[in-house]
Amino acid sequence: MFSRLRRLLGGRGEAGVVVVTVYSRQGCGCCVKAKEVINGFRQRYSLEVEEVDVDQSPELKDRYGNEVPVVEVGGKVRFRGKVDPVLFERLLRAEAAAG
Repeated sequence: MFSRLRRLLGGRGEAGVVVVTVYSRQGCGCCVKAKEVINGFRQRYSLEVEEVDVDQSPELKDRYGNEVPVVEVGGKVRFRGKVDPVLFERLLRAEAAAG
């Protein structure tokens, strides 16, 4: 409920906090790698990471299928399949500056 409301409000958490949503599934090696990249930035940025298992919702399973992981930053889909650390950090900087 709160995550849907947050997305309607532009994907922002508390002031200065960047909201990152990871759509993934259990047993997905690429999903594990994406989460590792994201977690590597937790010491430098204030992140709120929400993990969503696409297999728990028929709608999400249909929407994302085998494209997982899908990563939203600030309410917008930014990565599919792989998280590029350089681009991810640029997004975090921009989101943090806008917050």
